[in-house]
Amino acid sequence: MSQTSQLYDNLRAAILTLDIAPGERISERGLEGRFHASRTPVRAALSRLEREGLILHEGRTWTVTPIDLDEIASLAELRGVLEPAAARLAVERASAEQLDEVRAHLDQLRSTPDREAGIRMGSTFHLDLAALGGNRFVTDAIADALTRLERTRWIEVRTAEAREAAWEEHSAILDAVRSGEADRAAELLAAHVAGTNDRLLAFIAQERRRLRGAGMAIVGSPELLGDSEPTATQSH
Repeated sequence: MSQTSQLYDNLRAAILTLDIAPGERISERGLEGRFHASRTPVRAALSRLEREGLILHEGRTWTVTPIDLDEIASLAELRGVLEPAAARLAVERASAEQLDEVRAHLDQLRSTPDREAGIRMGSTFHLDLAALGGNRFVTDAIADALTRLERTRWIEVRTAEAREAAWEEHSAILDAVRSGEADRAAELLAAHVAGTNDRLLAFIAQERRRLRGAGMAIVGSPELLGDSEPTATQSH
């Protein structure tokens, strides 16, 4: 693995797991010391993360993208359109063997019910299901949305009960696809995406002061923040 790829993987993991907090300013020199890397790989990794929407670049300053509640809501709208469509395609195109593989992935991750496994379970299921539809543009768009949401999904699967509920909803969607019920699969998936988004936004709005106290920058429309706070309020 090249130094650039290794640095990108390590830095991306630190951002997605909130080890580097949303809104935190980072410097090229600081990353060179932290990851024992030279400047060229650092800049290449930062540019790649910027294209993924995880880092902002203004002048000479790099900042980890704040948690943006408006973006979260918009991504939920996007997923609410694309993922039910992908489920319908899966009903038409997926083989029994492919569906068995998705079930195996889902069941395998259920047996390791920690938070990291919960995130992998969600990402794996949604991407597996999208891939069954056979349209790579739909799959790529869903993958990009999930990447942008991955930091907040650490909050989403914070409890064992939440992880179990997610597994049950995924399982019901897969059962509908397997039985050829395209309408039901699409409806269940749309409800799952909407419900997950509503619970996440409600939790962040309720806990935003505590989260900000932990160093997380949270921005968004006043109605999503749950009060009349300014749109660009951040905490560093």
